[in-house]
Amino acid sequence: MPDADRPQELPARLLTDPEMIYACRVRDFARVFRLVKVRAGIYPSMIARRCELTPSRVGEVIAGRRQLLHMDVIERISDGLRIPGHMLGLARRSWETPQALAVAERQIQERPKLEPDRQAPASLPGPDVDSILELATRTSLSAATLAAFRSSIEDYWRRDNQHGGEALRPAVVGQLRYVVGLLKESRPPSIQNGLYGIAAELARLTGWTYFDARQYSQARAYFTEALQLAKEIDDRQFMANVLACMSLQATYQDKPADSLALVTAAQDQARSALGNTPRVLSMLSMREAFAHATLGDRDSTHRAIGEAHRHFEEIRASDPDPSWVTYFDEPKLIVDTGIAHGRLGEAATAEPLIADALRREDRTNQRGRAFHSFWLARTQLEQGKLDQACRTATQAVESASTVASERVTGHLREFYDQLTPHRQEPVALAFEARLRELLPPISGSLHP
Repeated sequence: MPDADRPQELPARLLTDPEMIYACRVRDFARVFRLVKVRAGIYPSMIARRCELTPSRVGEVIAGRRQLLHMDVIERISDGLRIPGHMLGLARRSWETPQALAVAERQIQERPKLEPDRQAPASLPGPDVDSILELATRTSLSAATLAAFRSSIEDYWRRDNQHGGEALRPAVVGQLRYVVGLLKESRPPSIQNGLYGIAAELARLTGWTYFDARQYSQARAYFTEALQLAKEIDDRQFMANVLACMSLQATYQDKPADSLALVTAAQDQARSALGNTPRVLSMLSMREAFAHATLGDRDSTHRAIGEAHRHFEEIRASDPDPSWVTYFDEPKLIVDTGIAHGRLGEAATAEPLIADALRREDRTNQRGRAFHSFWLARTQLEQGKLDQACRTATQAVESASTVASERVTGHLREFYDQLTPHRQEPVALAFEARLRELLPPISGSLHP
C-alpha cells in the first residue's frame, strides 16, 4: 500500500490511555469509537470507511443499539483504525511488522559482503515503540536484562523528581506494555518473577505520574494493576508500597477514612512479608501519621510519628531494603514529620523541622523542594511571619517552574489564596509578580 494511502496512526496518548486500553480489552466498541472521535478526530463516517462498515452501523454501535462480535469485523477495526492486535485480543497484525525490517530481509542477498571490521549496522525498526521492541524479543532474557530494566526504572524516577512525569509517561507505559507482553511467554521462574516485579514497578510509576498530575482515576487504575502484578509473585512488601501510594492519594482526594484503611492494609502486608525492614515500617508509619493528621486525630498522629522514628532508629546498613524505599532517608523522615505536624495545624513545631530538612535534602529533587518549600511557607504564614512566608513561597515557585507537577502548582494556588488578607502588602505583591512570571499556566487561575 503506498504511504499516502496508509491509514492514519492513532495518537500514542490515546493508545496508552487506561480508558482506551480497558475499552479495547472488553471490546466495548461504542466507547472505542467515541474515544477515537474525540481524541483522534476520526469521525463516524471516516470510521465506517476505514473499517469497511456502513455509517448507519457505526452510528448504532455508538448509540449502544448494536454490538460487534464477529472476528472478521474486529480484525477490520484493528486494521482500519490501526489498533495493535494485542489490545483487542488478536494476533499481531501484518501492518505492525516494521517496514524497515521487511525491506532489509528482501535486500540482504543483494548487498556485497563486507570485511569483518566493516559490517553494516543492523536495519533500524519503524518509528513506533512496538516495532523497536519487536527487535528486543529476538534476544533471550537473562539476569543482565532484568538489571537493565531496573536501571531504566531508577532513571525514570530520578527524572520524574527533577522534571515531573508528564513527558516520561509515554515511554514508561510503552515499557510496561512490553514487559507485560513478555509475561505471556514461558520462562525460568527466576526470570518470570523478575519480570513480574519490573512490570509492577512500571505500573506503580505510571500511577504515580497520573497522581502527580491529579488525574486520580487513571492513577488508581495503574496502582490497581501494580497490586495485581505484585500479587502474582506474592511480593507483599511491594504491595504495601502500592497501598501506601493509594493512601497518600486518598488524602489528596479528601478521603481520610479511605487513606487510613489503605495504609492499615499496607502495614498488614508489610508485617506478613519475609525480609521486612525497619525503613519500610518507618515509611508506612509516617503515611499512617498523614492519614490521622488529615482526620484531625492529634494523639494518633503523634503516636504514628513516634513509631516512624522508632523504626528508623533500628535501621542498619546491612538491611536488605528494596530499592523503592531507599528514598526514605533522614531528611525525608524529618520533612514528613514536619508536614504531619503542619497538617494538624501545629505550625510552630513543623517550621524548624521542614526548614532543617530543606537545608539537607538533595537539591536536584526540584519537585520535592518545591513541595517542601510550600509547606514551610504555609507554617510561617500561619504564625504571622508574612515576609518569611512570601520569600519561602517564592523559592517554591522557582523550583516548581522547572517541574511539570499539577500537585505542586495546586499547592501554590492554595498559598496564594491564603494570602488574601495581605494581598496589598509589598511582599505579597512581589510574590504574586514572580508567580505570574514563572508559572504563566496557573497565573490565569489566580484571583485578581
